[in-house]
Amino acid sequence: MDWQVNCGLHLVIQTSSLPEKNKVEFKLHKETPSFPGRLLQHDLERNYSSRQGDHINLVSSSMPSFPILQRSSEEKILYSDRLTLERQKLTVCPIIDGEEHLRLLNFQHNFITRIQNISNLQRLIFLDLYDNQIEEISGLSTLRSLRVLLLGKNRIKKISNLENLKSLDVLDLHGNQISKIENVSHLCDLRVLNLARNLLSHVDNLNGLDSLTELNLRHNQITFVRDVDNLPCLQRLFLSFNNISTFESVCCLADSTSLSDITFDGNPIAQESWYKHTILQNMMQLRQLDMKRITEEERRMASVIAKKEEEKKRESQKQSLLKEKKRLTINNVARKWDLQQHRVTSIAANQDRKDSDSPSQDPCQVDGSTISAFPEETGSLDSALSNALQGLSVTDTHLVEVDGDTLSLYGSGALESLDRNWSVQTAGMVTTVSFTFIEFDEIVQVLPKLKIKFPNSLHLKFKETNLVMLQQFNALAQLRRIDQLTIDPQGNPVVSFTLWKYYVLFRLSHFSMQKINGTEVTQNDMIMAERLFGILAHVASSELPQYRLISILGDARKKQFRYLLETKGKKPGVVSEENNDSKRLVGENTNRATLNYTTRDFYNEKLEEIKEKKKFCKMYIEDLVKEATEINMKNEALQKLWPQMFIELVRDAVIEIRNKSSYMKLCLQQITDQK
Repeated sequence: MDWQVNCGLHLVIQTSSLPEKNKVEFKLHKETPSFPGRLLQHDLERNYSSRQGDHINLVSSSMPSFPILQRSSEEKILYSDRLTLERQKLTVCPIIDGEEHLRLLNFQHNFITRIQNISNLQRLIFLDLYDNQIEEISGLSTLRSLRVLLLGKNRIKKISNLENLKSLDVLDLHGNQISKIENVSHLCDLRVLNLARNLLSHVDNLNGLDSLTELNLRHNQITFVRDVDNLPCLQRLFLSFNNISTFESVCCLADSTSLSDITFDGNPIAQESWYKHTILQNMMQLRQLDMKRITEEERRMASVIAKKEEEKKRESQKQSLLKEKKRLTINNVARKWDLQQHRVTSIAANQDRKDSDSPSQDPCQVDGSTISAFPEETGSLDSALSNALQGLSVTDTHLVEVDGDTLSLYGSGALESLDRNWSVQTAGMVTTVSFTFIEFDEIVQVLPKLKIKFPNSLHLKFKETNLVMLQQFNALAQLRRIDQLTIDPQGNPVVSFTLWKYYVLFRLSHFSMQKINGTEVTQNDMIMAERLFGILAHVASSELPQYRLISILGDARKKQFRYLLETKGKKPGVVSEENNDSKRLVGENTNRATLNYTTRDFYNEKLEEIKEKKKFCKMYIEDLVKEATEINMKNEALQKLWPQMFIELVRDAVIEIRNKSSYMKLCLQQITDQK
C-alpha cells in the first residue's frame, strides 16, 4: 500500500509468498523513522493496495489454531517498531512473542474473526485490522497506549469494549453493521471518528468527545442529528448520502461555533431549492459546503433569499392560522346551527302534540294567499342546550370570506356584512354568493341589499339553509339576475321534491337561467316547466282582485297591468300580432309575479297587524251596537209617550188661541223681546 499521511510518513510494503508450508516471508522498507502524528481524514474508507514486507516465519505451534510469529534478530533491530501481516489469509491472530516493543501492527485483508493474542503488545500505538471478518470489538483492554484503531470493513454490530483506550486519537469503524453510536463518551482525546457505510438512523450520544475535529457519517440511513453542537472542536462533518430531508432535523448544527466544513450531497435536502441559502444563512461559520469553498457573493445571495423565504414563511403561517381559524369558526357555526335545528324540532314536536289535543284550524289567510301558521317559539330549551349556546356566544358565530369572485357567508350574523361599505372593486368582482348555516327566511330579508351591494352576482349557493318548500323560491324573483343556482341537498329538504327544478325554471324564467346544480338548462326543460306550472300561475292571478294585483306588482309593473286592462275590451281582429306577443309575454310575467313568498317574520308581523285590526273592529262594532241599542230604547219610549204628548200639544194650542186678541198681543210681545 502507498499511504501518504499528513506528517510526511510514506510506507512502501510488499508481500511475497514462499512455497514452504507454514512459512511466509515479508520485506519492509521504511523511508522515515518517525511515526505519524496525525492519521486518517474522511478518506479512511479507501481500500489499500499492495504492500512490501520483511522476512517473517510463521511456525505452527502445539496448538494448531494459533501460528507463532518469529523474526530474526537483524529484522527485529531493523524494523523494531512495526510489523505487517497483510493478505496472508489469516483466520486468527498469530501468537507474537518477544515483540513487546511493537508500535505499529497491520492485519489488513485477512479473514480474522476475533481480536486476540495481542494483549502483550502494550506499547502498540497503531493497530490496523481493515477488511477482516471481526464481529465484536474485544481483546484490546491492555492496549492503553493505542492511538489509532482501524476496524473498517468488518462485521461489527456494536461499539463496545473501548473503555481502556482513553488515548485513542483515530477510530475507524466504517463499512460495518453498527446501528447506534454508543460507548464513546469517554474518548476525550479522540480527534477522528469514521462511521461511514453503517446502519445508523440517527446521530446522538456524542457528549464527551471534546477533542473530536472530524466526523464521517457518509452512506448511512440518518434522518436527524443531535448533540453535534456539544462538540467544541468539531471542524469537519460529512453527512453525504443519508436520508436527511429537512433543515429542522439537523438544526443543532446551526449552534456549532467550530464547524467549518460540512457535506449534505446525496440527501433529499440537497435537492430542495432552499437548501444552499438556508444552510448558509443558519451556519454563518461555514467555509466549505459539499467540498466547495463558500464565496462572499454566495453568502450575500443566501442572506437575501433567506429574508424572502422568511417573509414567505410568515405569510404562509399567517394563512395557516387564518385557515385554522376559519375551520374552527365554521365548526362553531355548524354546532350552533345544529343546536338551533334541534330546538326548532323539539318545539315543533311539542306544538304537534298540542294541536292533536285541540280542534284543527284552517290555515291563516293573508292578502289573499294561503300561508301555513308558524308556531310561536315559547318552549324552553334543555339546560344542556342552553349551556351549549351560552358557551358558543363567547366565540365567533359567523364568518364572512371573499375568495376570488366568491363571497361566502356562514351563520346568520354574517348577513350584517351586507351593510358594510364594500369597495367598488371588491363588490364588482363578486359573482358568486354562498349561504351556509343561515335560515332562508333571514336571507330573504337581505336580498334587496344583495342586489344593490353586489350588482354582478350571478350565482347563488345555498347549503344548510332550510329550503323546505317550493314557495320559498318565489323570493329570489326580486333579484336583478341569476344565471346559476346551486341548492345543496344537505340541510335543504326541498331538493328531494321531484319537480323542484322545473318550478325554479318556471318562477324565475325572466332570468333565463343557464345552470341548476351544475346541470345545463335546456329548452326542453323550459317547455316542461311551463307545461307543469303555467296553469297554477294563471289560476293564482285570476283569483286575486285588481287592487291586490297592483299591490303585488308594484309601481314598476302598474303600466304593464294597465296595458292588460286596456287590451281586454278590444275585438280579436283589432290587436296586431306583435301586440298579441307582447300581451302574452306581459301576462306570463304578471302571472308569475302573483306567486310570492312571505317569510315567517313578515307573517308574524301580519298576524300582529291582523290582531290589532280585529281588536279595533271589535271595539268599533261594539260602540255601534251600543249606540244603536240606546237609540232603539229611546224610540220605544217615545212611542209609548207620544199619544199623551200629542193630546197635550193639541190642548195647549187650543187654549192659547181661544182668546185671539190676547194671543196676538203675546206673540207681538215675544217678537219685540227677541229684537
